Amino acid sequence: MERVIIESGSYRFAAELHKDLAPKTCEAFKKMLPLTTRFIHVRWSGEGIWIPYGDERLGLEYENHISHPVKGEMLLYPGGISEMEFILSYGRCCFASQYGQLAGNHFLTITEGLEQLPAFGKTVLWDGSQEVTFRLE
Repeated sequence: MERVIIESGSYRFAAELHKDLAPKTCEAFKKMLPLTTRFIHVRWSGEGIWIPYGDERLGLEYENHISHPVKGEMLLYPGGISEMEFILSYGRCCFASQYGQLAGNHFLTITEGLEQLPAFGKTVLWDGSQEVTFRLE
């Protein structure tokens, strides 16, 4: 099982890739690693943080797609009626955009540091965007 390390400031999380459920999404994500970017707070989805990618596309379709990620689940929306994006739930979340409810490919779940995730999400909410790095362990 491949693990991803997610770090932002003093926060560190370990996550597992779901290669069995979302193999194409996992491979596309791995090609982006190591990745340093910024999390910003969602506008429509509740307790979540996201990484927008605008018009960029990775050539993916839906696989293992869901609309209601639970704390620690990360989705990749491949683009369509809204922009391509990643969303990570830190609490109650219903994945949506200005166009309505969306579904994204659930490809990664945080397995270590989950107890810190709500505090990190609130940091993004109240203090603004936070730099984050993703890398394979």
